Amino acid sequence: MKFLCIDCDAQMTFEERQQPGDGTFTASFTCPRCGRRVAMLANPMETQLVSTLGVEIGGRTLDEQPLEFTRTAVAGRDDAFAEVASRTPNAARPAWSRDAEDRLARVPGFVRGMVKKIYSDYARERAIAEITPDVMDRARTELGLEGM
Repeated sequence: MKFLCIDCDAQMTFEERQQPGDGTFTASFTCPRCGRRVAMLANPMETQLVSTLGVEIGGRTLDEQPLEFTRTAVAGRDDAFAEVASRTPNAARPAWSRDAEDRLARVPGFVRGMVKKIYSDYARERAIAEITPDVMDRARTELGLEGM
């Protein structure tokens, strides 16, 4: 969020942040052109939200990175945001036989992509070059998906 001076149309610069001790905080900003000052007062609930989210009040000196908040807030695999090619450098995507594609086409559209990924990952992990109905049956059995 940025504050603009209405008179100068200039981005205001962060001046200071204070926490009076009553659960609130204030932040003041100054227009670099005309010197106009504004202050923002956050109530205790807003202050807690800002603190919980780890928001830095006062701006930043670096440009934001793509998905920065997600990258820092999501716990999980270390390579979760690595390019797929770098996670599996030697794994080629398996081909699909015509019969397997026909069978996949009968899966409801809203889950078809997920089902295709499950079978592709299964085949890739086992170095299976082509997905056939037999491979799909084995995957269902080994992965415990028979009832689905």
